[in-house]
Amino acid sequence: MKLSILDQSPIGVGKTPHEAIEATLELAEAADRWGYTRYWLAEHHSSGTLADASPEILLAAMSGRTKNIRIGSGGVMLSHYSSFKVAEVFRMLEALAPGRVDMGIGRAPGSDQVASFALQPGPNSYPIEKYPQQVFDLMRYLSGTFPNDHPFGKLRAMPAAPKWAAPWLLSSSMGSAGIAARLGLPLSFAHFISQDSGPEYVKWYRDNFEPSEWFDKPRVNIGISAITADTEERAHDLALCRHVMRLMRNKGQEMKGVPSVDQITEMDFTGADAEFIEQQRAKSVEGDPYTVKAMIENLAEQYETDDVIVLTITPDYAERQRSYELLAESFALSGEGRVE
Repeated sequence: MKLSILDQSPIGVGKTPHEAIEATLELAEAADRWGYTRYWLAEHHSSGTLADASPEILLAAMSGRTKNIRIGSGGVMLSHYSSFKVAEVFRMLEALAPGRVDMGIGRAPGSDQVASFALQPGPNSYPIEKYPQQVFDLMRYLSGTFPNDHPFGKLRAMPAAPKWAAPWLLSSSMGSAGIAARLGLPLSFAHFISQDSGPEYVKWYRDNFEPSEWFDKPRVNIGISAITADTEERAHDLALCRHVMRLMRNKGQEMKGVPSVDQITEMDFTGADAEFIEQQRAKSVEGDPYTVKAMIENLAEQYETDDVIVLTITPDYAERQRSYELLAESFALSGEGRVE
């Protein structure tokens, strides 16, 4: 099993964004020691609970604090940006961490529509319908394969290097899975976002994959949300913090930080709130380390992959790090074979 980490740099209640970013870097160093395969950073904007608005900047810092683990984005929201600029950003990251950079890209806004507009105002904004072309252009820039007679044929994404970042197309729907299949690119499916039909979407991707000049066969990893702790009871308490955070966000009442267990005990929930929380718990991967290990293996079997990326959100950074440490122990991770 290739076990990896997806980090949204959560801000615990009472903590600062600076502390959240430092906790991300410290966790990456620990994950490098424990034997995780890759460490991906997510992009979110105008958020009171998630600190990382620029994965590419944080990855540059991470490149100097890790040695073996693959580092990358999960993802950069390409629809906001120029394909040429993103290609050069990831070529620079590849220069900083040769042979261990992943480039996960997505088309979600990473926030609300106001933030999306603010990120790309004016007449040069990219409508979402242009996203497949953006992806294709990005691959051309990275690989230097624009035809010579193309208007961009003489452009070179810099700095030049023998290799370029490994691309992954992020998906939580048939839409992006279809784009990955049509362009012949690896697929990273966000099970933690879209759980009901994920295996069917991934199967469709495999069945309809069109070999490209970059990849001759389909490749899949899945992103899941999971929490474990030294006791099953504590794992359920920590998972409840994330469930309540999602509840508040869905109600338009996003909290300033991931709520603590103590805060939640003082909250009043309606019947509908309690029902939502139970629905989240039913879909959640939480419990003692070996229960969580078995649940992860079951999901990997459903998706027919041995490549799993785990998102863990807790209000306390030490308990989040402990969750990942316990997972590493239960899967008996080692540093062998991590660089692909």
